[in-house]
Amino acid sequence: MLALKRSLSGTMLSALRVFHTNQVVVVSGHVQQRCVSTQTDGEARIVNILKEKFPSAASLKVVDISGGCGAMYEIHIESSEFKGKRTIQQHKLVNEALKEEIQGMHGLRIFTDVPKH
Repeated sequence: MLALKRSLSGTMLSALRVFHTNQVVVVSGHVQQRCVSTQTDGEARIVNILKEKFPSAASLKVVDISGGCGAMYEIHIESSEFKGKRTIQQHKLVNEALKEEIQGMHGLRIFTDVPKH
């Protein structure tokens, strides 16, 4: 894999990253899949947990950024439950919701926000 990365140009690597990370988006409770990627079991499991914990989430996006092995995820969640809370408090709520799942991960990126409307 390292030899492959060295032989690809920066533009090609960027294109591969975009292709790989365009996966699953949940907006207002509806799952939308983008590009040609499909939702992994880990992504689906995390989406279900977060939908249960944050039922009023205006948007939710979970992406396996570890190549599909489930070692690292990126989560974007926008929910009114975060209103009045600092970012660290919002992230703590997400971490608490995913406490069991996190034990099997190497890393997690969390991006939270409050809906603008």
